[in-house]
Amino acid sequence: MSVGEEVRAEQGTPQQSLGTAAARNLATTTKSVPQMQEISSRWLLRTLPWVDVQGGTYRVNRRLTYAVGDGRITFVKTGDRVEVVPAELGELPALRSYGDDEVLSELARRCSQMEIAAGEVIASFGNRTEEVYLLAHGRVEKIGTGPYGDDAVLGVLADGAYFGEQALLDPDASWEYTARANTPCTVLVLSRADFEQVAERAETLREHLRELRALPVQRTNKYGEKEIELAAGHSGEPDIPHTFVDYEASPREYELSVAQTVLRVHSRVADLYNQPMNQTEQQLRLTVEALKERQEHELINNREFGLLNNCEYDQRIQPHDGVPGPDDMDELLSRRRGTKLFLAHPRAIAAFGRELNRRGLVPETIEIGGNRIPTWRGVPIYPCGKIPVTAARTTSIIAMRTGEQDQGVIGLRQSGLPDEIEPSLSVRFMGINEQAIIKYLVTAYYSAAVLVPDALGVLENVEIGRWQ
Repeated sequence: MSVGEEVRAEQGTPQQSLGTAAARNLATTTKSVPQMQEISSRWLLRTLPWVDVQGGTYRVNRRLTYAVGDGRITFVKTGDRVEVVPAELGELPALRSYGDDEVLSELARRCSQMEIAAGEVIASFGNRTEEVYLLAHGRVEKIGTGPYGDDAVLGVLADGAYFGEQALLDPDASWEYTARANTPCTVLVLSRADFEQVAERAETLREHLRELRALPVQRTNKYGEKEIELAAGHSGEPDIPHTFVDYEASPREYELSVAQTVLRVHSRVADLYNQPMNQTEQQLRLTVEALKERQEHELINNREFGLLNNCEYDQRIQPHDGVPGPDDMDELLSRRRGTKLFLAHPRAIAAFGRELNRRGLVPETIEIGGNRIPTWRGVPIYPCGKIPVTAARTTSIIAMRTGEQDQGVIGLRQSGLPDEIEPSLSVRFMGINEQAIIKYLVTAYYSAAVLVPDALGVLENVEIGRWQ
């Protein structure tokens, strides 16, 4: 009964026409299909070039590269005390491929913790390198000398980085830059004296260092690849160098990952409640949407093939002032040729916009698929809510070159699956059980591959909660 009908009943006025509540029982309402808040723009899935993979595996062949130990170091924090994970010391060039856990544990115990105030100089240019520093938390600037004697920032180091590693191999090494704390920092320090004391008692470590020093110096290009011997600018009849292009003996292989679920629909629902909307179709539609959201999340965050975990260390940079600024985006662009796109959390895009506003800059926008997308230097900045935001309100911005022809980042899938509804996405009927429940297996196969290291770059530890 409507409010008007209730009032008339209370006043004793007889009803003169059919009420709306009763009429609604005979009316067909206009309704929407089921809505879902989880659906996002999924720009990564839309912009990534997809390559069909036969056999479920994609192998990335590269030129032979002589890698040095330049990864991230992991720490364990207990209260105010910070300790390095012993096995993580293998990231240092002097300990690369060294696997004696007892010796690594002894070296980890000898690392002393230091708290450094913002602005304090940790190491000075030209001084002897006596210690290696493991940066557990904070930002450190590498300061060099400019062409006119002024200070020049060579780079910024952040959580998990290390510097001064040459002290472990070369007793005559000296600092080639000044290391200055940009924020309050927590570092672990391993002195060369402690390292040598451990090496004196550990035969395996001494043997490892002897083998390391005996390795011939390989001629490489600036990317660490074995150099191809060439001659240019010569005249007459000099001897032309002989060369060949060597390949990695064990190239990386990417296996397709899978996301699956079993959708269940009762046959009574499918039979009796299929008008005006097909219940099974709507259930499948929303399930596929959730599967694609998970697919994009995995492409960003998966430990094996996710973009954030597969970016090389030398392609990771830190913002100079914490907030994402134009200078940081320019540096991110400069690390690779032909950057096709940025991916950033919407809050990181807002933080970048605040920095542009502060400087009086207005970014250009372009229209893509009916959406206005902001750009920087002509490169679109796509929003991606799958990029994580930490409890400290920091996040990352990803820059990519894409496509096989450009040696970029590619998506991997296998089309032609049985019962396929989209490339590499299938819905298979699994039968009806004794409870009259219909079951469908919904499956998506996917992965991503970085063809060469400089195809992918990340601006890390971007602060999104600071307002100027």
